[in-house]
Amino acid sequence: MAGLYRDEAVVLRTTKLGEADRIVTMLTAETGKVRAVAKGVRRSGSRFGARLEPGNHIALQCYRGRDLDVVTQVECLDVFRSVRDDYTRLTHAVTMLEVVDQVSPDREPNPALFRMLVGALRTLDTTPSPVVTPGFLWKVLTLEGVRPQLETCVRCGAAEATYPAIDLVEGGVLCGSCGRLGGLRISPEGLELLGLLVGGGLHRALAEPPSTTVIAEVERLGVVAVEAHSERRLRSAALL
Repeated sequence: MAGLYRDEAVVLRTTKLGEADRIVTMLTAETGKVRAVAKGVRRSGSRFGARLEPGNHIALQCYRGRDLDVVTQVECLDVFRSVRDDYTRLTHAVTMLEVVDQVSPDREPNPALFRMLVGALRTLDTTPSPVVTPGFLWKVLTLEGVRPQLETCVRCGAAEATYPAIDLVEGGVLCGSCGRLGGLRISPEGLELLGLLVGGGLHRALAEPPSTTVIAEVERLGVVAVEAHSERRLRSAALL
């Protein structure tokens, strides 16, 4: 039928609509971010209300509408049960969902981001690590084309053995002289971890994670960088 399409998706968030419906915001594999009405899902006995919870990986069929699509069929591919049953994992998953929601324009396909989100949720579900969320934040920023410059000072171009600060608006590290004029402090260990995350070394960081203090530092910088890029606050970051 004209207007019908099938896709895979991860549910990012839901909003109540009327007495029994919900608006479901999803990142799909082939269509990008879409918003669709799921009719009657808040009624007891709904066929697929529980399948449309945030974080679920689903296969669905929708009817394309002018502003909102309409969900007609849903099947669960993965509900990431271990994430749902653990508060710490859940708070990190919620942050990843919010980040994807913020950086994704409507109906612009981004298969790489979709695969990245599904992979991060699977890792969080099966082999949880505190490196998953900062790794995801910085990999999303790299995919968005805002990889930080870590090799030379972003202001003056000076090359140093290490850098004491980073400016996330200008997009890179600051040398000792420029760092005295502003920027956010970053430890040598934090800079090393950040280099791994943006340079394709996530698996190494997962296998040999640094201290929780260093991970928290890089995660905090990732939140600030995402907020600067999207020009919006990450509300869920307060839960991390």
